[in-house]
Amino acid sequence: MNTLRAAWRLLRTGLHMICGWLTITLLFPRWDQPRRNATVQAWARRLLAILGIPLHVHGDPPEHGPVLLVANHMSWLDILVIHAARHCRFVAKSDVRHWPLIGPLATGGGTLYIEREKRRDAMRVVHHMRESLAAREIVAVFPEGTTGDGRELLPFHANLIQAAVSAGAPVQPVALRFVDQATGEASTSPLWLGDETLAPSLWRVIAGRPFAAHVRFGTPQQAQGRDRRRWAADLRDAVEALRRI
Repeated sequence: MNTLRAAWRLLRTGLHMICGWLTITLLFPRWDQPRRNATVQAWARRLLAILGIPLHVHGDPPEHGPVLLVANHMSWLDILVIHAARHCRFVAKSDVRHWPLIGPLATGGGTLYIEREKRRDAMRVVHHMRESLAAREIVAVFPEGTTGDGRELLPFHANLIQAAVSAGAPVQPVALRFVDQATGEASTSPLWLGDETLAPSLWRVIAGRPFAAHVRFGTPQQAQGRDRRRWAADLRDAVEALRRI
């Protein structure tokens, strides 16, 4: 029965993604940005429900920008969870743009892409982030730069924090946790580490032990004279504190 239920969820997930792609392709060109944002958030919430992942939002998500969200990173689910809590523009690795179905969905959701292997590309992305913040948008980044195992935060890279420094925008720390619904302990099912591909990770999420997603929004911070490196270190401490609540 578990395998049948998982297969049914997988089919519904594929259909939901196709519907999202059709919406972005056929309807988004005719809609204004607020309607697009609301549609992306509703789509993300619906996909979490299809996957059987309850969403718990703690704290106060920003109502509007300019604000830069910084969060810990464990899984491809992180983007979906934050989108479901509050629509924003993500900064993601350029590989995502070319993923089947997911790439067009991410692009339609307003994702900014960065080529992490090219250090100079960070300057280009920071410029676009600053423009988005100036346009009163909500932008989100994962300063660890890669997914972790959920036990300890990796160091926060400071490059993308420069966008908030330059724009004079606040930064809001965000903590993500995935919790086993039976034990209340941290769940390893959604972790996406190393060279694992999306397909086995998705199947583990669908067929594994049930877990819930928790996203906790902290208090927005201003730079208050801090440079990007000092601010990045302080933001890491803030995210770590939120993870421990």
